[in-house]
Amino acid sequence: MSLFLAGVSLFIYLLQNSTFHHPRDTVFYFFQDLAFIPVQIMLGVLVVDNLVRYREKKKLLNKMNMVIGVFFSEAGMELLSAMVAMTDKKESLTGLLHVDGTWNRKKFSAVTKTISGQNIDLAVTPSALAELKTFLTSKREAILRLLENPNLMEHDRFTDLLWAVSHCAEELEHRNDLSAISRQDSEHLKGDILRAYRLLVIEWLFYMDHLKGQYPYLFSLAVRTNPFNPDSKVEF
Repeated sequence: MSLFLAGVSLFIYLLQNSTFHHPRDTVFYFFQDLAFIPVQIMLGVLVVDNLVRYREKKKLLNKMNMVIGVFFSEAGMELLSAMVAMTDKKESLTGLLHVDGTWNRKKFSAVTKTISGQNIDLAVTPSALAELKTFLTSKREAILRLLENPNLMEHDRFTDLLWAVSHCAEELEHRNDLSAISRQDSEHLKGDILRAYRLLVIEWLFYMDHLKGQYPYLFSLAVRTNPFNPDSKVEF
């Protein structure tokens, strides 16, 4: 193909010379065109490469949001509800995370930053730990399957969340009698749960922002099942 195109180009140049008899002009314009080729390549590579990267990144982000949606449907929302139930003095969180249709991207971003430094305390009781252990054990395989997703390499925040939740599950599974753990051990477990809790809330906020922009009908359901709103209900 390359030889054919080069032959066509040479034929046209020969035809031009035999017709107009100005070889100097032909050579001059040939070098003019040749000088511009690197600029054309540079512009083509920059524009096309950036466009391809943008489309690939957007496609990957959509795939990741689908994975995140599966996580929240299968385990995330129930886990969030369980952690909200364990929250001591939860009024500060419920007031802050009362997401509704008036929220915009700026509001989501501001609340996410606030949550990152928010002081959260948990009432870690043996019964609450036992319930959390049972739940996480039942979801352990599903979480591990999500960690195997190759797209997670491009999403550190969600990966950190899955590892934190998986670590909580491991810590709880290694304790046979949660009613007999020491105060020091209880504080250690609280720290692990808080790490997962904070990451879970932050990921939930990003996911809610995504739903509001892309899937308003799913956002409506998510608002009506908001675990931070004690008055929320599915029915209108």
